[in-house]
Amino acid sequence: MSLDPPTYLSSLQNNIRARPIPWEGAVRAGTITENDLKTIKAVDKVRKEQRRQTVESDTESYQSLILGGKKGKSVLESASKRADVIQYMLVLTGDLINDAPILAPKLLEHPEPYKPLIPYLSQSANPEDPIPLLASSVLTSLLSTAQMQSPKPDQRTDDALNQLYKYLSTLTKSQDSGLQDIAVQEYSSLLRTNRAREIFWQQREHTVNPLIDILRTAIGASRDSDSTLRGNGGSSIRTTTENGLSSAISLQLLYHVLLTIWQLSFEASLIGKGLEKEQEIVPLYTQLLRLSPKEKTTRLLLSTLLNLFSAPSNKPTLLPAATTARLPALLANLKGRHLTDPDLVDDLTSLSDMLTEYTSSQTTFDEYAAEVQSGRLRWSPPHRSQEFWHENARKILEDDGGALPKKLREIMGKSWEDDKQVLAIACNDVGWLVKEAPDRRQVLEKLGVKGRVMELMTDKDEGVRWESLRAVGEWLRYSFDD
Repeated sequence: MSLDPPTYLSSLQNNIRARPIPWEGAVRAGTITENDLKTIKAVDKVRKEQRRQTVESDTESYQSLILGGKKGKSVLESASKRADVIQYMLVLTGDLINDAPILAPKLLEHPEPYKPLIPYLSQSANPEDPIPLLASSVLTSLLSTAQMQSPKPDQRTDDALNQLYKYLSTLTKSQDSGLQDIAVQEYSSLLRTNRAREIFWQQREHTVNPLIDILRTAIGASRDSDSTLRGNGGSSIRTTTENGLSSAISLQLLYHVLLTIWQLSFEASLIGKGLEKEQEIVPLYTQLLRLSPKEKTTRLLLSTLLNLFSAPSNKPTLLPAATTARLPALLANLKGRHLTDPDLVDDLTSLSDMLTEYTSSQTTFDEYAAEVQSGRLRWSPPHRSQEFWHENARKILEDDGGALPKKLREIMGKSWEDDKQVLAIACNDVGWLVKEAPDRRQVLEKLGVKGRVMELMTDKDEGVRWESLRAVGEWLRYSFDD
């Protein structure tokens, strides 16, 4: 998978290529050797074909120049105090790897192929410092090649991936979209094997979370306002634009982030439930689908969801989340559009069929149970339906050893400062349970639900106070009757 190099990085590399380096002075100062200079000049500022031929005819010398060996230290180590030389050598190394494909495998034969490069990742806390940026680019090329050569786990590669992911995550947290795009494109080049994706997921607080934050920014939602993704039947939650995606995120960056998460989704069994629990990925992707400006972004969104939903272990969690987020209705709407990408159409059909099969087998009780188990409530039809509560109150209290009231108590135990309606809905449900199954209200009391409802009578939110008052009223009514 080949992407155009990030503009920010290309511009930086071109500027460094154009700078004159006083090589003879570096030799006199002992920064590099005469032999180093000869090896450098043989490939510096020459045509690509000549450079390739020179490297191919003497790969040992270029391995030694870049990584060190029997002839001495690498220039990347001996010139560590000369920023101009290091920057130039990092750019030249990247050019040599690109122009002479034989070089990267040769470098990987070295006992410590990443050792001279890794220290430069942590050289500066400034994300715009060119040396860590250039070092990350070279490391990405080497690690991508290493994975293609041998997808089996290798401790040297694992350690280098961990270090590189850690550095790139600092770029994704930057406010500079150019730096973010460098990191995301390098992530995409690295996520070639199961092991690379596993390590990426293990570091998800630093790797995945910032990418999800970029997607939230694209739809105008912050991490603290995730609840709006589930609310209002899928209405728009944009805060920065009237129509379409936020102008704060470029279409190019959006596409590259979606591409990276799509690559990660091939580990669906590993990441699916965690993505939904920690990031609410299904409602987020549903909203992104609704706003997707291009077929290429729509294709990645659909394909990622299909990968995640297809893993059997994810179905009990993700399919209910999809119905709660109103994804089936959105897919039906997409089917009515004129779509030209055959892969997109195939994924849309597969995803629609999967959800149709699921929803057709669900009862209203199943939908309510799935919503409660999702950990977040919205004003879906069952909450206000007297018929629903009359038919299902006892089942809710008794099914699966009382799992639903326990989950309801867990939901009520949170403050929900970002979404007070969750507490109001929970109090509403408790009131219905007491009203329709008064002889079973002790189940709720033992769980501490009654005490929590009484606490919420003094909540700052008017809706919560009203619903908690109604629920307590049901308890009082049956207490008086007793």
